[in-house]
Amino acid sequence: MNEKLTNYLNEAFAAYDGVRSVSELKADLHSDLQERFRELKAEGRDDETAFEMTIDSIGDIEQTVLEVANLSRSLERQVLTNLSASNLADSDFAGVTAHKGKFTSSTLRGSDFTNADLTGSSLKSSDVKDARFDGANLTDCNLTTLDLANASFNQSTLVRTNFSKSWLAGAKFAGVHLTDVKMTMTALTKTVFENCVFDGVDFTSSDLTGQRFDGQIFIGVKFDRAGLKAVSFKGATLKNVSFQGSMLSKKYYRAIKTICFDGAAMDKLTFAALKGMEANLSKVTVI
Repeated sequence: MNEKLTNYLNEAFAAYDGVRSVSELKADLHSDLQERFRELKAEGRDDETAFEMTIDSIGDIEQTVLEVANLSRSLERQVLTNLSASNLADSDFAGVTAHKGKFTSSTLRGSDFTNADLTGSSLKSSDVKDARFDGANLTDCNLTTLDLANASFNQSTLVRTNFSKSWLAGAKFAGVHLTDVKMTMTALTKTVFENCVFDGVDFTSSDLTGQRFDGQIFIGVKFDRAGLKAVSFKGATLKNVSFQGSMLSKKYYRAIKTICFDGAAMDKLTFAALKGMEANLSKVTVI
């Protein structure tokens, strides 16, 4: 009868040979079923009755094995997502899931990450020129010190994403809600932002010279020590936005006077801070 139990398990698990967690489940079940069978025999059950009752005691074995196998394979795929120091130019990663994936120091130029879920992944120090991240989930991603020239981030999910010290000339962000994103010490003079919401974004010490933020929304954003000459906030909404320069830098305060705030709406504290720096607020609405 032990052979019959073994054959039953072999058949139930046949489709999942090589999946380690499933093999471990199989070994545990084999031991438990043998013990259960012996208990039923000791209670006076005949072999066939004891066998049927033993099998019934484990419920829907096929569903259990399927769930364990799917979980195991999902975890294995995540563990194997280490493509660091690889030449992956023009690769198709559209729609992939790669949580905590490693793509550091790789060539990813022209690659397609459209609608990919890259939560927690790192692309640090890679060449990602012309890559497409439209609709991608980049929550908690490390995108520092990257060449992201002409990359697109239309409708992407950017939460706690770190772009600090990256090259974003020609990169486009359209229809994006940037939440707690870091863009410190970053050259953004030729980056395109359209219809975006900036919530908790840090632009400290970045170059935004000539940038146009017209009609967009800024909440809890830092522009401290940033290059702001000739920046436009026409029709924008600013709430709890910080503009602080170095005490020794007159250049920052001169740049503040060149910013266009025509038609902008801002809270009283932001208004007062900018007024103290002699910004032109004649066409601003205080909210």
